[in-house]
Amino acid sequence: MKNKNDIDLQISKLEEKYKNSGQDLSAYLDGLLYQRYLTYWDYIHLDTLLSLQIPRTHFPDEEIFIMYHQITELYFKLILHEQKQLVDDKTQDVEFFIEKATRINSYFKVLISSFSVMINGMAREQFLQYRMALLPASGFQSAQYRMIELYSTPIENLVHHTERSQFSSENDIEELYEHIYWKKGATDLKTGEKTLTLKQFEYRYTPRLIRIAKQVENKTIYAKYQKLSKKDRANEILVKALKDLDSNANVNWPLMHMGSAYKYLAKDKQPIDATGGTNWKDYLPPSFQKIIFFPELYSKDELNDWGKQWIDHIFNPEKSL
Repeated sequence: MKNKNDIDLQISKLEEKYKNSGQDLSAYLDGLLYQRYLTYWDYIHLDTLLSLQIPRTHFPDEEIFIMYHQITELYFKLILHEQKQLVDDKTQDVEFFIEKATRINSYFKVLISSFSVMINGMAREQFLQYRMALLPASGFQSAQYRMIELYSTPIENLVHHTERSQFSSENDIEELYEHIYWKKGATDLKTGEKTLTLKQFEYRYTPRLIRIAKQVENKTIYAKYQKLSKKDRANEILVKALKDLDSNANVNWPLMHMGSAYKYLAKDKQPIDATGGTNWKDYLPPSFQKIIFFPELYSKDELNDWGKQWIDHIFNPEKSL
């Protein structure tokens, strides 16, 4: 229990804190006196949280589908929370950099390991029926994941690999955005036209994503790394954390999606269209996209073979035996 001197000191500190707020300390103490005790369920808005699962069909497993995607978006928010701190940091402290990159990897690892909920936790027959009630919604429309990419690396590194050599940081962000890789993943398989899924996404999020790309120009995680001293750039723990982030975001996470897609959408070797009409067989494989956040960290051979060994295992499992 605190003695009177300790309490007097705390009161003095509180008076100093609140003296410029327009109210004296006694007004805040009145508020504290009348305030209800805080409960766990009020603090995290538990009742609201548990009311957000609203299936569109009667199939029981649709609720699993909804909850898993909501959990995923919360982890994306955690990743963005760490990324924003890194981008805004002015100290260029390598230990802070390592701490944030390590946290981001821990969130990705949870996401990657939890994907078994999607792969093994739903009945395929139910999924193939309730998915038709979700059109044209698609996980492709996760704006937070696009933000994660924009915070990680300059937008020119996100241009589709077939066009990447034609662009550089000298191009306008709006022009680079028009050639971003994931747009090719949401074009109609037959006509080459933008799917409704992509049109909806662009209408809602294009201004915001372009604004973010401009805000983080020369301040992405990759840019922050490149501005470190030569000694700090060679820090083995930092380099490993960034390479792990690249692998988690651009190899392991897409491959978990592929595992789920092959279970639920591949039938008799003939793929079923994904919700929203996204051409997932061309969009998900890491070796097809070659999205690499931190290319400076890899050799030429590593860049050329990006994700290849994993895709060989998926498409040609006999080669990996």
